Amino acid sequence: MLVVGVGKPEMVTADWVKRGATVVDVGIHRLPAADRRSGFRLTGDVDRASVATVAGALTPVPGGVGPMTVAMLLANTVKAARQQTAAVQV
Repeated sequence: MLVVGVGKPEMVTADWVKRGATVVDVGIHRLPAADRRSGFRLTGDVDRASVATVAGALTPVPGGVGPMTVAMLLANTVKAARQQTAAVQV
């Protein structure tokens, strides 16, 4: 398993990845794209085109780890609120 969060768009290429590995792309970048109506495209830290040829599984960008990040942020917020409430002596 390779979890990628280097902060540079499409930095990790196929030669970095062991054949059959699961690759989790945590990065997200907004890059200019003249061919898109919006004028930009979203990409991760993994060069999807090359890595897809060797990886056994590859998370999408966008839509991969984002929902899990939101879920864990909410869970940690609830946990912190419970801990603070328990610490208050009334």
